[in-house]
Amino acid sequence: MKVDLAYGKTSLSVSLPDQNRVTVLTHAEPRALDTPELAVLDALERPIGSKSLREMAKGMRNACIAICDITRPVPNKILLPPLLTILESSGVARENITILIATGLHRPSTQDELLELLGHAILDNYRVYDHNARSKEEHRYLGRSSRDIPIEIDRRYCDADFKITVGFIEPHLMAGFSGGRKLIAPGCASIDTIKGLHSPMFIEDAHVCEGSIEDNPLHHHLLEIADIAGHDFTLNVALNPARKITGVFAGDPRQAYKTGIDFVRHSVTSKISNPAHIVVTTAGGYPLDQTYYQAIKGLTAALPVVAEGGMIILAAKCSEGLGSQEFSSLATRFGSVGEFMEWIQSHPVTIDQWQLEECAKVMRKAEVVLVSEGIPKKEKEKLFVKSAESVEDALAYGIERLGASTSIAVVPNGPYTLVDVLEKQ
Repeated sequence: MKVDLAYGKTSLSVSLPDQNRVTVLTHAEPRALDTPELAVLDALERPIGSKSLREMAKGMRNACIAICDITRPVPNKILLPPLLTILESSGVARENITILIATGLHRPSTQDELLELLGHAILDNYRVYDHNARSKEEHRYLGRSSRDIPIEIDRRYCDADFKITVGFIEPHLMAGFSGGRKLIAPGCASIDTIKGLHSPMFIEDAHVCEGSIEDNPLHHHLLEIADIAGHDFTLNVALNPARKITGVFAGDPRQAYKTGIDFVRHSVTSKISNPAHIVVTTAGGYPLDQTYYQAIKGLTAALPVVAEGGMIILAAKCSEGLGSQEFSSLATRFGSVGEFMEWIQSHPVTIDQWQLEECAKVMRKAEVVLVSEGIPKKEKEKLFVKSAESVEDALAYGIERLGASTSIAVVPNGPYTLVDVLEKQ
């Protein structure tokens, strides 16, 4: 049996053993909108739970629009033009509109990435800035949260009369779903705020995971921070695996976002009758699988459907290697999960430890085997996950370890699919 996995900018075709029970976890794709541009305009004129963007913009002297960086496939070239046109026609001068790329702690955008995100028409005519979490002076201190986390948000966002977020709703390994309030924090937050939001206080909570909203303390904390920083209007979309728009949700930051979450949850959920001994997963291909740091989201996405003591095989191209220098240093420093966990429990939170902690959470339940052509062999050997040259090699190893009757599940689009077991064991 052959299955195509999302991998890099193309795909990876893998052969699965015919003698094993194989379940491919996909979902019926919502129909792509025929005229997405009109759907966006309609959503801005007739939003959910708020006045129209045009009405809200009247009387505003300036505006800040927080957008995602290159790690999210947000179709900004479709979303931003009508939004910008409405702002200007409502009296917000072009020179008073700031587009702020909510990088969080990700690296700055390259020029090519800015063009991919925005195109010349926007990039050449509007003020566009990357958020810089490490620059203390670029943030405004807004007090401390209910969990005693310092709230420091980019001044360009805080000081705007009209605060707008533009994003993409997908399952997220910590926040439940991406988009909406997540553009503000961690997207436009300082390093200290981000550290607090990614501390073990949240990461080790069982409700801090994909698809979890109602009982997710991190989600509610992000809403709290958004309320304090200000959040006037949101525009989010749902996408299919081909990155085509399937839904547009604009308006009140809570009501419109909840409507979008409900739509996405229904669209991307796929269930299996019983946990599988081996799960083959991905990071959803480009742009998420550019680094191992981001690709770990494919591991956590598979966690609900792998059997205790089983194996997860992650196929991710990782064309940019492991990720940031901080993450690379941590990922290659520890010989075992236990050693890493002992270290984080006895040291202050440091940059990017949270993603390795997510990997450690997975490895408490299952063995992990990484298949990646972008990470140098010497670095792979220092990770506390195993590596294989191909998915087929990893499967052969897994079947040898777990037995000939091993069941296999495949999640071709990794974190873009919300997987679960029909009846919890």
